[in-house]
Amino acid sequence: MELYLDLLSPPCRFVYLFAKTLKIPFEFKLVELASGQQYSEEFGKLSVVRKVPVMKDGSFVLTESVAIVEYLAQKHSVADHWCPAELQQRARLTEYLSWQPMNLGLNCSKVFLLRALFPIIMDTEVPKDKMDEVLADAKQSLKLLEDKFLQEKPFIVGDKISVADLVAVVWILQPSGTGVDLFEGLPKLQAWRDRVKKEIGEKMFDDSHEVLSKPGNLPQKMKEHKNLEMFKARMEKLLR
Repeated sequence: MELYLDLLSPPCRFVYLFAKTLKIPFEFKLVELASGQQYSEEFGKLSVVRKVPVMKDGSFVLTESVAIVEYLAQKHSVADHWCPAELQQRARLTEYLSWQPMNLGLNCSKVFLLRALFPIIMDTEVPKDKMDEVLADAKQSLKLLEDKFLQEKPFIVGDKISVADLVAVVWILQPSGTGVDLFEGLPKLQAWRDRVKKEIGEKMFDDSHEVLSKPGNLPQKMKEHKNLEMFKARMEKLLR
C-alpha cells in the first residue's frame, strides 16, 4: 500500500499517525505541496482531485483522510475504540467528524494560512483586525470542542481514544509553527492533548509535527510556485 502525503498538511498527519500507531505497513510517497507536486501530470493520473492524502492499495485509489482512515481501520481490524461499532458511540464519532471540517479545521487552517503563508505570498503582513477575527473564530471552535464534544470525558467519544481525537489535535497544532499556541490558557484541552500524545507515543507524535517548526526553504518554494497567482487569489478571499 502506498500513502501519498505531505506532513505539512493536517489531514496527512492524521492518516500518517493512524497508520504508524496501528503498525499498518505502507510506503510513504512524498508529494511536496509547496513545490506544486500535486499539480504534476504524474500525480494527476493518480487523482484528479490533486490533493493529499491519497491511498493506493493495489489498483484501488482513495482520497479524503477520513475515508482513508476508516478503510484502514476496517481492512486491518483495528481495536474497536478507534471507530466504535456501538450505535451511540459511532453516532458521536460521526457527529464530530461532520462538524470538524467547517469549524475547528477551517478556523485553525485560516490561522495557519494567514500567519505562515500570507506574508510570503502577498509580501505584506495580515491586517491586525483580520488576524484578531480569525483567532477569535479559532478560540470559539476550541470552546465548542471543550464544552460540547469533550465535556468531562477523557476523549471525545468516551473513555478511550478514537479517530476523532487524532484528527482534532493535528488541526489545533497546525498554527504552532507560526508562534500561535491555541492550547494556551486552556488546561482541560492541554490535558486532553497530552493524553492523545501518550496514546500515540510522544516521540512519534512530536516527530510528525516537527515539519511545522522547521519551514526550511518553504518561502522560496512558495514564491517560485507556478500557481502563485492562484494562491494570491485565495489569500485575498481570506481577507473578505
